[in-house]
Amino acid sequence: MRKLTLMACCALMAFACKEKAEKTVAEETPTMAEAKTETSESEWTVLFDGKSFDGWKEYMKDDISDNWKIEDGAMVFYPPEKRERGQIFDLVTEKEYTDFVLSLDWKISEGGNSGVFWGINEEAGLGKPYESGPEVQVIDNEKHPDAKNGLSHQAGALYDMVDPTEDVTNPAGEWNTMVITVNHKEQKGSVELNGKKTVEFPVGNEMWNVMVSKSKFANWEHFGKYVSGKIGVQDHGNQVAFKNIKIREL
Repeated sequence: MRKLTLMACCALMAFACKEKAEKTVAEETPTMAEAKTETSESEWTVLFDGKSFDGWKEYMKDDISDNWKIEDGAMVFYPPEKRERGQIFDLVTEKEYTDFVLSLDWKISEGGNSGVFWGINEEAGLGKPYESGPEVQVIDNEKHPDAKNGLSHQAGALYDMVDPTEDVTNPAGEWNTMVITVNHKEQKGSVELNGKKTVEFPVGNEMWNVMVSKSKFANWEHFGKYVSGKIGVQDHGNQVAFKNIKIREL
């Protein structure tokens, strides 16, 4: 009888130890969903961490002027009271990108205008980023006059080329989340604004050329010609803020 009791106790102890070990492994091993999230996040590169302008500079310059401030984790542009003729303060990345998904938040001042560019070239003779880089519009749809010049001039549009399918912007003074995808491999791009895909466009093919030919950029020698280029945010003379800027290269 004692022998049977002893054997039973040993069996119970072995089972308890096994159960504890399996529980520990389960607790330490991430689920498939958790593993996927960690992998997805690791693919993103932070372009602006809310603390410094590392990785950025002003267009055709080596530094950044005092017109750009870092406030509450955002880069904020304050237009100068006086500006020399032709002077601009657009920011661009130091690094060039080709195929990517770019995610950022933007907030425009009342009556304000700005934009986000890609494919920017700093070749001598090019005075402004928009001479080479296509733009996704950032604007106060209600109060800036350019927003009245057609849907392709409104927030989230591929400027002067593709209209948003709907207006999903938040009012001036509130944050908007925008995701821009440019994929030359698949020859397509898109804009997602506040969780909705509102713009799709061709990239790097004859359809792109036709689209450009019907826009104000038709005779611009350098516009949209660079497969790889810098990403930039625009000084259009109004206060604007950007934060949570990150990129995932494709």
